[in-house]
Parts: sequence; structure tokens; C-alpha cells
Amino acid sequence: MKLLFSEATPDYSRYLYPYVVWAFLEPGETPADAFRSGFLPASPDMDRFYLVRSLRLPLAEWRPSSENRRMLRKSEGIRARLVPIAEFDVTEARRARWLDFADQRFGHGIFPAERLARLLAGRVITHVLHFEEDVPGGLPRDVGSVLMHVSPPRLAYYYYAFYDLSDRSRNLGMALMTRAAEWFAHAGFCHLYLGTCVTSRARYKLQFRPMEFFNGMRWSRDLDELRHLLDTPAETRHRLDTPDFLAFQPGSPSELAAASPFTTMP
Repeated sequence: MKLLFSEATPDYSRYLYPYVVWAFLEPGETPADAFRSGFLPASPDMDRFYLVRSLRLPLAEWRPSSENRRMLRKSEGIRARLVPIAEFDVTEARRARWLDFADQRFGHGIFPAERLARLLAGRVITHVLHFEEDVPGGLPRDVGSVLMHVSPPRLAYYYYAFYDLSDRSRNLGMALMTRAAEWFAHAGFCHLYLGTCVTSRARYKLQFRPMEFFNGMRWSRDLDELRHLLDTPAETRHRLDTPDFLAFQPGSPSELAAASPFTTMP
């Protein structure tokens, strides 16, 4: 991959000079290579990727916890099927439900119809993991749909989930994520990527074990380290210049650099 560093807001008084790291695939590389290096797609066409504190679940090692099993029990009767996006019928009714969900979940205007259209037309969405259940005397009912990027067997990226927010008894958001972990584990996938964990709002994802997060240098399974990152704002110093953060690392900054997967151009 080729990297670009896009300058963000600096704080000259504290010697903080932030850069956003963008990655661009080179010939022979695939999006799975970017995911493996801690990057997530930065555009619907996947022409660039951004480095972020992302999460992934190693599916071969995942064993459902008691909470995971509770979610699976609550969602019994819900069927999951993986459908290529080109074969999935995005009806006007479904599109309207998805946009209504986005207004309620993210805020009005944050996820407009134009954004949904760009996602569905881009390379980032390859499949829909669709959930439905039988209704006595009627047609199957849509329970939820997850827009995903799937690259078997290396990764499944759980991107945007849409479901009925009024169905509070089954906690559908968590139930569908747990069912997705079960589905892709049974299908033999290596990792289920679950987006980012930058704020405390994402703590609900940590009920899966073992969870890995990208800490800027490597994939870590130390959830105490992740909780430290969530609970300790990085406002005055770089993380690698902070003893509390370095205490979680397996070596000094120079030793971490020696083991880093990133290198400068020759």
C-alpha cells in the first residue's frame, strides 16, 4: 500500500501535529490487505482507506459468551441469508425504512438518501446479510438488513445495520450482530470486522471474545488497554509519549518500531 498523510488541526503549543493516514492499494493488493493493516474504507468506491481504531473478531477462536448465547436465544426463529447486492431487491419500502432508521439512530440529515445511493452503487457493499421471520398466515417479515463488504474467506465487514427500532424486547441491534458472528463463523471466515471503537458508545461490541483492536501499531487483545484509550482523552500528548499507555505495550517505542508492519518509502 501507498500512504498519504493528510494534515489535521495542530496544537503548536503542545507540539501536537496530527495527520490523518490514508492508504491506497497497489497492484496485486486487495481490500482485505487494507483491513488486515488496520484501515477501513474511506469512500464507497474503496479508492482509499483510512487508519482508525477498528475492531475485529477472530471467528475461529470465538466461543459465544453467556450474553452472546442469550442474544441467540432471543433471536430464535429469525433466518439469515447472505445475498449479493446485485441480487438483493432494494425496494422503495425497504429504502424508506432504512432512511427512517438512520434519521432516528444517527440524527436527521446525517445519512441522507444520496449517501445511501452512493453506498449501494459503490464497490464497498458487496452483499446484504438479510434477516427475516415467518408470520402466521402471511409472507415472511423483514427483521433487518446489514450492508456488508465480504471477501471470503478472509473477512466480512459489518458496515451498516438497519432494523426495527421499536422492537425493544429482542434488542435487535445486538441480536443481529451476534447472529452475523455465528453465520460467518459457521461459514469458515477468518475475521468479522465490526467498525470502530473510538468512543464509549461502541463498548457494546466488547461482549465478543476474543476481540482485537488496532492500536496504531498492531492488533491488540488487551481490553484493559482499550478501556484506557476510551477513558483517557489524548488531548495534551501523543499516546506514545504517555507512560500510562506505554505500560500496556510489549516494549519501548524503539522496540515497537522494530516490530512495526509499516515502513518508510526507500
